[in-house]
Amino acid sequence: MATTRRGTTPSSDRRVRRTRTALARALIELVEDRELSRISVSDVAERAGVSRTAFYDHYRDVHELAEDACTAMIDGLIRSLPAPDLDAEDLKREVTLSLQAFFASLAQHAGLYRSLLGPRGSAPVADHVRRRCTAAIHHHVRHATAGGDLTPYVDAELDVPHDVPAAFTAGALLGVANDWLQRGCPRSPAEMATLTWPLFSALYPLHAEPRSESDRPLPF
Repeated sequence: MATTRRGTTPSSDRRVRRTRTALARALIELVEDRELSRISVSDVAERAGVSRTAFYDHYRDVHELAEDACTAMIDGLIRSLPAPDLDAEDLKREVTLSLQAFFASLAQHAGLYRSLLGPRGSAPVADHVRRRCTAAIHHHVRHATAGGDLTPYVDAELDVPHDVPAAFTAGALLGVANDWLQRGCPRSPAEMATLTWPLFSALYPLHAEPRSESDRPLPF
């Protein structure tokens, strides 16, 4: 989402990454203590140990930095979630652990997610999270339950086929997560995963063994 006016030499690239990382870390720390709307460029720059000029070399304003930091964290989280192994004896446990990791990541940076996914938040960030979740669900679950081989999930796989259950599940998961965040995360990530699993499995009747050709669902 952000652009930079710096060069593209290796040393410059390293400086860009270091500066963006420092700015993102500073914002994440600040947003845990106050609302995003009350954080200024000067606040972030001072906490990160850079100048205001350096900040504006990378971002237009604090909100753009917040969007960039949030989407980067979501991308990293989605990439790290393991695909369910349909040969596993306890598939429920595998999926529940992935859901727990999802909620734990949100809780770790609750202030930032709460600001960007709330009623006065960022529509682009909410859409990014929804599309990422839809693509991951389609890839890891729909392909698996159809008996297909699971190839590694890559960032480019966002333009998935029109998968109604995947889109519905992603939207519902985002809604549940946002409600939980706005209420101050009253339940633990483990509790949220346990409560979410039955809803998830109701849409996807996962099996411990791949289904036969005759049992495979029709494509959407």
